[in-house]
Amino acid sequence: MSRFFVALLPPQDIQDYANQIKQYFADRYASSGALKSPPHITLQPPFEWGDADLPLLEASLKEFANGQQPVAITLRGFDAFAPRVVYINVVISQELLTLQADLMAYTESNLEIVDKVSKTRPFAPHMTVAFRDLTKQNFKAAWPEFKKRQLDFEFTADKFTLLLHDGNRWNIKSEFDFLATEQ
Repeated sequence: MSRFFVALLPPQDIQDYANQIKQYFADRYASSGALKSPPHITLQPPFEWGDADLPLLEASLKEFANGQQPVAITLRGFDAFAPRVVYINVVISQELLTLQADLMAYTESNLEIVDKVSKTRPFAPHMTVAFRDLTKQNFKAAWPEFKKRQLDFEFTADKFTLLLHDGNRWNIKSEFDFLATEQ
């Protein structure tokens, strides 16, 4: 069994910016947990999947992605899940909420992947830059610096990514392009 999750990854320039912020938290506030994955917006939280059945998982995700329209994503400012996590705020759009809800429903009905926690709370899209290894004391020091910091990025998500945990960090396993249909 391996651990996977499905996410939207921003373009490289935004990843580079987010990774600089993650490194800043690691260096200044001893929070390096966020460096263990590429900058991302989680769509399907981590789940276990048998290695022998990986082709089934990938084929199923490809089939789902082929039916999706690209989604405009706006990143604006910073927010927090106090007192531990700081993240780049993802502006909620109906398209993003629908994509995530449809993916969760699809993986549950087609692959029997169920995230019980997600069923009990609303989807809160975010891009973590300081993880749960941020101490409460360091959160109190860092949050005033970040809560007013300006950040504005926009990109179009035209694929999602399957990430695989190697025992230490999350790595890109495969990418699935959305099918842009002509109007």
